[in-house]
Amino acid sequence: MLKTDHLVKTSYSPEDITFLLKDMSKIQIESNIDNREKAFSLGHHYSESLPIEYRPSPEYLRLYNQAMNQLSSYIAQLVGIVTRRVHKYAGTDQVVIISLARAGSPVGILMRRYARTFLGLDWPHFSVSILRGKGIDENAIKTVRDLYPNHHLQFVDGWTGKGAIQKELTKSVQHLNEQGLHLNDDLAVLSDPGGCATLYSTRDDILIPNAFLNSTVSGLISRTILNNAYQSPEDFHGAKYYAELEDEDVSNSFVDQITAHFSAEEENILKQFNEFPVKNVRTWSGMQVAQEIAHKYYKNSDLTKVKPSIGETTRTLLRRKPHKILLRDENEEAVKHILSLCQEKNIPIEIIPDLYYRAIGLIESEELI
Repeated sequence: MLKTDHLVKTSYSPEDITFLLKDMSKIQIESNIDNREKAFSLGHHYSESLPIEYRPSPEYLRLYNQAMNQLSSYIAQLVGIVTRRVHKYAGTDQVVIISLARAGSPVGILMRRYARTFLGLDWPHFSVSILRGKGIDENAIKTVRDLYPNHHLQFVDGWTGKGAIQKELTKSVQHLNEQGLHLNDDLAVLSDPGGCATLYSTRDDILIPNAFLNSTVSGLISRTILNNAYQSPEDFHGAKYYAELEDEDVSNSFVDQITAHFSAEEENILKQFNEFPVKNVRTWSGMQVAQEIAHKYYKNSDLTKVKPSIGETTRTLLRRKPHKILLRDENEEAVKHILSLCQEKNIPIEIIPDLYYRAIGLIESEELI
């Protein structure tokens, strides 16, 4: 039996998700962007502190709501496709969804809901932390494996950028399999512009509306924390619950609005699902593009400073210090919110018509060319 008293609170229903994250809500660990960037340059890991939550402007929220109205039915279609792909790939009805907090959390909820309604399957859903350079929370994964020793554990995220998280997942899975956990590293996502996932619904660089916001579309959960000053090796990775943002929370309305479109999209879902193989080959095309961009813009070709895809560019604008934003076409509807953030934060934009991604964020650095 899983003890939940030490787990972080969430605004999602317990029926939808269990976050395997230690509650660190009472710890003051936030830092402003400039201080965080300075800490990163000195070798501190991004998980040791949290960015201060960005409160969006009325205009930005208008763009979010507009995107939800325009894209909810399409996102519902993508959820159905990838859920059916996971079921086929698993080869069993016994599946556990393990979403990667935070971007994967609402996607995992949507997949669980779709599987229950259209496949008649009750898939447990846990959300865990994975950190670039630190790996996945092994204590959390071992907990799930102990609870479900014979189930297929399926890792889920929202989208891919250049593939850094996929590489981190692969490395973590290899380490855990050496301990007998019997995992696979086939990440399931809605959008895979990086060409690094094997289970996806599209490889187009699309706008997934939960990229717009931070905790207020993620169950009021902060980014995940791994800081030895507050955690022991036996602990799960941590997170905070932002009770002060409850009036601004759209987490449940986000998943409810998309869920409402499942039935209408089921015919399209089945048609497109039948055209997919069991799993796809990784091309790593996104990583190749990111390496080219890093070489062009940074003296040391620092790949960590390149944040490709609409989702990653948005997150860069929300919680990092960008040098500039690269866009394929500033007139595309999918990047309107990026233009709004750039205007708010006075971030320059460079238009590159043949850009592989619709958007790429470049982090401020002393190594810029």
